[in-house]
Amino acid sequence: MKERYLWLVKKSFRALRHRKLRRHVWWQKLTKPLFDRALWVPCRDSVAKGLAIGSFFALMPMPGQALMASILAMGWRGNVPFAVGACFLTNPFTSVPIWSAQMWLGNLIQAHLTVPMPAILNRMETTLPGLGQVNAGGFVVGSVASGCLMALAAFVLTHGFALLMPRYLPTRPLFKRRREQVASEVSVIKG
Repeated sequence: MKERYLWLVKKSFRALRHRKLRRHVWWQKLTKPLFDRALWVPCRDSVAKGLAIGSFFALMPMPGQALMASILAMGWRGNVPFAVGACFLTNPFTSVPIWSAQMWLGNLIQAHLTVPMPAILNRMETTLPGLGQVNAGGFVVGSVASGCLMALAAFVLTHGFALLMPRYLPTRPLFKRRREQVASEVSVIKG
């Protein structure tokens, strides 16, 4: 699995650094933080952040989920490939059951809590078999609530997996060497 991951990372790096794209200033500003190796090395903290961000955006019914997840993962120092990969949780086969569950959750939350919604969202109503009366406001509430719950679950489960099997998801493999190198340089300067 490690070889396949490294192959994917190298192929992505090559595609993003294509010589025709490197000429554009806007592309350089966008990809400069993306080429930070810390965002691509799978360690416990960055993978947990990446999966949480990716699973949140996977449950948002919007175009460009992977793009938004990668931008937010860069900003929050999460693992970019895991954030983008988690966005494929929703695909043409899984989106209908996920959206049905989000509508049900949104209706449940709106029935028990008074969540203020814009009037235009509450006016968009229809009756669906098995779900009853649903509106766009309930769908929005259900999407955000399920995205937050899924992000929290992904973060906790990733840290739990890393605690149970530390060999498969180390804390910071490359950064430990750098920390030791800096500590030795500081001791040389002080001594």
